Amino acid sequence: MIGFAGLGDIGMQMAHRLAVVHGKLTVWNRTAKRSECLIHLKGVSIASSPEALFQSCELIGLCLTSDVASGEIARRMFPCALPDGKRRIIVDFSTGSPDAARRLAEEAERHRVDWIDAPVSGGPLSAAEGTLTLFLGGKSDVLETAAPLLKAVSAHRTAIGGAGAGQAMKLCNQMIVANTMLTLAETIAAARQAGINVSLLPSALRGGLADSAPLRLFGPRMAAKEHSPRLGSIALMEKDLALARKMMSRPESWTPMSDLCADLLSRAANPEADLSCLIDIFLKTER
Repeated sequence: MIGFAGLGDIGMQMAHRLAVVHGKLTVWNRTAKRSECLIHLKGVSIASSPEALFQSCELIGLCLTSDVASGEIARRMFPCALPDGKRRIIVDFSTGSPDAARRLAEEAERHRVDWIDAPVSGGPLSAAEGTLTLFLGGKSDVLETAAPLLKAVSAHRTAIGGAGAGQAMKLCNQMIVANTMLTLAETIAAARQAGINVSLLPSALRGGLADSAPLRLFGPRMAAKEHSPRLGSIALMEKDLALARKMMSRPESWTPMSDLCADLLSRAANPEADLSCLIDIFLKTER
């Protein structure tokens, strides 16, 4: 049985996908109303707590806002009695620090639980389609056992290495995405102010060196000033970039572009807003 905890922007879509693909799914969310949004799907049941979810499922996915949240929920699960005596697998799709992932994997092992860090890239639309990209950290045999969950939600999966390796690769991903998103916002804002028809930018640049998934996804939203539904929050991007900068903070590393991105992200008026709202940073008359 597969279980899933954490029904945010991406987690909700992942859970929906799992329910459709596997026909059975048990879910839990801190805010119960989010779980109730899935109850109409055939085979979906709601666990009363993380402990109940852990006891009823052998393979559990987490999609939470931080490694702190993942650790809090996991530590409620770890001590639970296992009537069947079988090992459980927890797959953490959240983004966090590599060090935290390694600590959780070590703690999980002491409770006969296998831990996989599998942070995602792709956003809610890819989650709904089952085409996410996964960065995997964990033992190869455990990754194989967890395949029914991993394959159902993703189109591209890479085993990076041991515990924490998936998180390290995701933070590299986020450094690139943060820089790309802010450059995109700057360009569309400046182009609009220069009198250029910014609605044509995504199609005009398609196939060229400036083309990218963020341009195709967020370019039209920025151009049209459409910010709903939320496809990713500024706050989570800021959190991820802070983790990346911390990971790279050593004498031989220099991250001036990411340092600048962090400063710009901190200027967002509403951190909970969609990433397309980053354009507002560059449309301010006073900076």
